[in-house]
Amino acid sequence: MSAAAATEFSVREFLQQESSKDLLRFSTAGSVDDGKSTLIGRLLYDTQSVYDDQIRSIEGKGTTVKGQIDFALLTDGLRAEREQGITIDVAYRYFSTPKRKFIIADTPGHEQYTRNMATGASTADAAIVLIDARKGVLVQSRRHAFIASLLRVSHVLVAVNKMDLVGFDEGTFRAIERDFRTVLAEIASITGNPVEVEFVPISALGGDNVVHRSAAMPWYGGASVLEHLETLPASEAARSNAFRFPVQRVLRPDHTFRGFAGQIASGTIRQGESITVLPSGVGARVDRIVTWDGDLAQASAPLSVTLVLDHELDISRGDLIVRSAAPAQLANRVTASLVWMDQRPLESHRRYLMKHASRTVPASVASIDHRIDVATLGREEAAQLELNHIGTVTLNLSHTIACDPYAENRSTGAFILIDPSTNGTVAAGMIRQASMQLVASADVEGDYWGPVTAGEREARWGHRGAIVELSGSAELIDAIERSLFVVGAALARIDRDNEDFLLHPQLLERVSLLQSRAGLLSLVASPQDGASLVVRVEGRELTIDSNEPIRAVAEVHQFLRSTGVLISTEQANL
Repeated sequence: MSAAAATEFSVREFLQQESSKDLLRFSTAGSVDDGKSTLIGRLLYDTQSVYDDQIRSIEGKGTTVKGQIDFALLTDGLRAEREQGITIDVAYRYFSTPKRKFIIADTPGHEQYTRNMATGASTADAAIVLIDARKGVLVQSRRHAFIASLLRVSHVLVAVNKMDLVGFDEGTFRAIERDFRTVLAEIASITGNPVEVEFVPISALGGDNVVHRSAAMPWYGGASVLEHLETLPASEAARSNAFRFPVQRVLRPDHTFRGFAGQIASGTIRQGESITVLPSGVGARVDRIVTWDGDLAQASAPLSVTLVLDHELDISRGDLIVRSAAPAQLANRVTASLVWMDQRPLESHRRYLMKHASRTVPASVASIDHRIDVATLGREEAAQLELNHIGTVTLNLSHTIACDPYAENRSTGAFILIDPSTNGTVAAGMIRQASMQLVASADVEGDYWGPVTAGEREARWGHRGAIVELSGSAELIDAIERSLFVVGAALARIDRDNEDFLLHPQLLERVSLLQSRAGLLSLVASPQDGASLVVRVEGRELTIDSNEPIRAVAEVHQFLRSTGVLISTEQANL
């Protein structure tokens, strides 16, 4: 009985010790084949954070010589990764030491997968940038360092790897250190985010200066990689920043309860504090902070809670709850840094969906201000941003959002852009400036108060007037209407089987024609059973398989673009 009690006590003590440790999130960065996955595998192996069966499963496999373990296989789990010897997707790994807990984001180094590197670094407190001692500072090393700086990663550990292949030469290490310090200083001057940087010479495969200090480099008197990671300050920004609570869901199980559920993005909220709901601007006080384990007197990021207010307010998903004493900024125009992630280039005046916190709004590209040449770190004019390009753009939003500059708050200063025709994420953005504009265009001409032209309607709505006939399942027609509405199209729907139109057939033709002449998309819907959807526009016809609704919606958007109905404002006659 006493032994069981002692065992129970030790387990509880262990759990208490683990819960008291702070957590550091860090990501890897660097060019392809610089040894990022090998470094992470060595960290896991030397800290005894992998099971024996995992070690046995990779023995004799990989690209190392006989008798050596290919530590990269501990993180590169995809078949394609093991076949090609590269990292493709982001691999997250957890490990702990007696001093701290860690979550690692092992990111790919190949330029093709730069978007995955940005994903891994977006939540990191620190970054380990690996540089191959034989190759020095490469363009991809610069690109990853630039992205890490854009994402406000304030602590950078530069690991100069494969020192064993250059004979552990100090001169090689010092030359890379001088070069990369210059690069980081130039990046900081552009992004406004100076970083604390440490340089460590390592051999990830051999374990030199990874967990334990190496005798092979007596000229280096600094700490190992793990020792640096254990002493880096953990980020407290999420808790110390102003309170931000994006509403994800309204909970109303019965008439006695109405709560607003979500995850606290930043800051702390207390019972009884005054809050403001944005963008509406209405206010209330926090009556209760509800969790699964019971009510709390206060809650901090990143806790998920349900807030109950002292009186009823009209609040829905996408609204932002803030402390009244520290509100966010309202904006319908933002200037932002973008990392472009799509094969199809970003072009001025194209329309996208901006996903910001829990709110999604239509957005159009007002201008591409400049593009960064990562090789020279210079700014250059650009008409478009291609895959993996980094630049600054100005976006006009169809609806107001509540946001903060990314430099002040990573949660409410970040967003993604979505291509509405594919639902694919095409860019990661960081807000630099935000403002409210009375009109969509910043250039108000002298005849602004004159008649609204067809070109202005096209520029505002992103399409010209047209009659679009849809014959198919009612659910798919509803989905097409919704998809056009979401991207900001001005449309009106007419049901062909309406009694008035059945009695007066010419009335349907007349109404739809007037709507199209006014610049609207006149959707003439003919719901019917069947596996096909037929779309007719201006004498052209398209038949689509309706068994895959998402694909069918995308094909309708493409068809409308091919007919010239959906157009960009650069084609409008302004």
